[in-house]
Amino acid sequence: MKQKILNHHHQLLQDKIDVFRDMISGLTEDSKNDAKGSAGDKHETALSMMHIEQEKLNHKLKEILEQKAVLDKIDATQIHNKIALGSLVQANGMLLFISAALPKITIDNKTIIALSPQSPLGMKLMGNSVGFEFEINKTNYVIKQIY
Repeated sequence: MKQKILNHHHQLLQDKIDVFRDMISGLTEDSKNDAKGSAGDKHETALSMMHIEQEKLNHKLKEILEQKAVLDKIDATQIHNKIALGSLVQANGMLLFISAALPKITIDNKTIIALSPQSPLGMKLMGNSVGFEFEINKTNYVIKQIY
Protein backbone atom coordinates (compact mmCIF):
# COMPACT_ATOMS: atom_id res chain seq x y z
CA MET A 1 0.00 0.00 0.00
CA LYS A 2 2.78 2.45 0.93
CA GLN A 3 4.53 1.77 -2.38
CA LYS A 4 1.31 2.55 -4.30
CA ILE A 5 0.91 5.81 -2.33
CA LEU A 6 4.53 6.76 -2.93
CA ASN A 7 4.31 5.97 -6.66
CA HIS A 8 1.08 7.97 -6.98
CA HIS A 9 2.60 11.03 -5.28
CA HIS A 10 5.78 10.72 -7.35
CA GLN A 11 3.67 10.71 -10.52
CA LEU A 12 1.63 13.73 -9.36
CA LEU A 13 4.80 15.69 -8.65
CA GLN A 14 6.48 14.63 -11.89
CA ASP A 15 3.43 15.78 -13.85
CA LYS A 16 3.57 19.17 -12.10
CA ILE A 17 7.31 19.45 -12.72
CA ASP A 18 6.79 18.77 -16.43
CA VAL A 19 3.99 21.36 -16.67
CA PHE A 20 6.02 24.07 -14.91
CA ARG A 21 9.11 23.36 -17.01
CA ASP A 22 7.02 23.59 -20.18
CA MET A 23 5.50 26.89 -19.03
CA ILE A 24 8.92 28.33 -18.16
CA SER A 25 10.31 27.15 -21.49
CA GLY A 26 7.34 28.72 -23.29
CA LEU A 27 7.88 32.06 -21.56
CA THR A 28 11.59 31.98 -22.44
CA GLU A 29 10.72 31.32 -26.07
CA ASP A 30 8.07 34.08 -26.07
CA SER A 31 10.51 36.59 -24.65
CA LYS A 32 13.07 35.75 -27.34
CA ASN A 33 10.45 36.13 -30.08
CA ASP A 34 9.13 39.34 -28.53
CA ALA A 35 12.62 40.78 -28.38
CA LYS A 36 12.99 40.37 -32.16
CA GLY A 37 9.79 42.11 -33.14
CA SER A 38 9.13 44.87 -30.62
CA ALA A 39 10.57 48.11 -29.43
CA GLY A 40 9.73 50.83 -26.91
CA ASP A 41 7.90 50.97 -23.58
CA LYS A 42 5.29 48.36 -24.52
CA HIS A 43 8.09 45.91 -25.27
CA GLU A 44 9.84 46.62 -21.96
CA THR A 45 6.58 46.17 -20.03
CA ALA A 46 5.84 42.87 -21.78
CA LEU A 47 9.35 41.56 -21.10
CA SER A 48 9.12 42.65 -17.48
CA MET A 49 5.77 40.89 -17.03
CA MET A 50 7.17 37.72 -18.61
CA HIS A 51 10.19 37.88 -16.31
CA ILE A 52 7.97 38.25 -13.22
CA GLU A 53 5.83 35.31 -14.34
CA GLN A 54 8.96 33.25 -14.96
CA GLU A 55 10.21 34.00 -11.42
CA LYS A 56 6.87 32.88 -9.96
CA LEU A 57 6.95 29.65 -11.95
CA ASN A 58 10.58 29.00 -10.96
CA HIS A 59 9.63 29.48 -7.29
CA LYS A 60 6.72 27.00 -7.59
CA LEU A 61 8.98 24.55 -9.43
CA LYS A 62 11.55 24.80 -6.64
CA GLU A 63 8.84 23.99 -4.04
CA ILE A 64 7.73 20.93 -6.01
CA LEU A 65 11.33 19.74 -6.41
CA GLU A 66 11.77 20.07 -2.63
CA GLN A 67 8.64 17.93 -2.09
CA LYS A 68 10.01 15.37 -4.55
CA ALA A 69 13.32 15.31 -2.64
CA VAL A 70 11.38 14.43 0.54
CA LEU A 71 9.59 11.58 -1.26
CA ASP A 72 12.91 10.34 -2.65
CA LYS A 73 14.13 9.80 0.96
CA ILE A 74 11.25 7.43 1.76
CA ASP A 75 11.74 3.65 1.69
CA ALA A 76 8.21 2.24 1.31
CA THR A 77 9.35 -1.23 2.35
CA GLN A 78 10.51 -0.07 5.78
CA ILE A 79 8.24 -1.02 8.69
CA HIS A 80 8.09 1.52 11.53
CA ASN A 81 7.35 0.83 15.20
CA LYS A 82 7.42 4.55 15.87
CA ILE A 83 6.10 7.15 13.46
CA ALA A 84 8.77 8.55 11.15
CA LEU A 85 9.12 9.92 7.63
CA GLY A 86 7.41 7.40 5.34
CA SER A 87 5.03 5.99 7.97
CA LEU A 88 1.44 5.31 7.03
CA VAL A 89 -0.62 5.95 10.15
CA GLN A 90 -4.19 4.99 10.90
CA ALA A 91 -5.78 7.40 13.38
CA ASN A 92 -9.45 8.31 13.87
CA GLY A 93 -10.44 6.33 10.79
CA MET A 94 -8.01 8.32 8.61
CA LEU A 95 -4.89 7.18 6.81
CA LEU A 96 -2.07 9.69 7.19
CA PHE A 97 1.10 9.40 5.11
CA ILE A 98 4.04 11.19 6.73
CA SER A 99 5.91 12.68 3.78
CA ALA A 100 5.28 16.15 2.39
CA ALA A 101 2.17 18.31 2.33
CA LEU A 102 0.51 16.93 -0.80
CA PRO A 103 -3.05 16.68 -2.11
CA LYS A 104 -5.42 14.10 -0.66
CA ILE A 105 -5.54 10.97 -2.83
CA THR A 106 -7.67 7.81 -3.04
CA ILE A 107 -6.08 4.40 -3.60
CA ASP A 108 -7.97 1.10 -3.36
CA ASN A 109 -11.04 3.03 -2.16
CA LYS A 110 -9.05 4.45 0.76
CA THR A 111 -8.44 8.16 1.20
CA ILE A 112 -4.86 9.04 2.12
CA ILE A 113 -3.85 12.41 3.52
CA ALA A 114 -0.18 13.22 2.99
CA LEU A 115 1.22 15.54 5.61
CA SER A 116 4.55 17.06 6.44
CA PRO A 117 6.36 16.09 9.64
CA GLN A 118 6.58 19.87 10.27
CA SER A 119 2.79 20.34 10.21
CA PRO A 120 1.04 20.62 13.61
CA LEU A 121 -0.45 17.12 13.23
CA GLY A 122 2.81 15.73 11.84
CA MET A 123 4.80 17.11 14.80
CA LYS A 124 2.40 15.46 17.27
CA LEU A 125 2.64 12.13 15.47
CA MET A 126 6.42 11.93 14.95
CA GLY A 127 8.21 9.48 17.23
CA ASN A 128 5.03 8.07 18.78
CA SER A 129 3.63 4.56 18.56
CA VAL A 130 0.31 2.68 18.50
CA GLY A 131 -2.02 3.72 21.32
CA PHE A 132 -0.68 7.28 21.62
CA GLU A 133 -3.49 9.76 22.25
CA PHE A 134 -3.36 13.52 21.78
CA GLU A 135 -5.52 16.53 20.98
CA ILE A 136 -5.25 19.18 18.28
CA ASN A 137 -7.85 21.91 17.79
CA LYS A 138 -10.23 20.25 20.26
CA THR A 139 -10.12 16.96 18.32
CA ASN A 140 -8.86 13.86 20.10
CA TYR A 141 -6.68 11.52 18.07
CA VAL A 142 -5.67 7.92 18.79
CA ILE A 143 -3.00 6.11 16.78
CA LYS A 144 -4.52 2.73 15.86
CA GLN A 145 -1.90 1.33 13.52
CA ILE A 146 1.43 2.16 11.86
CA TYR A 147 2.38 0.63 8.52
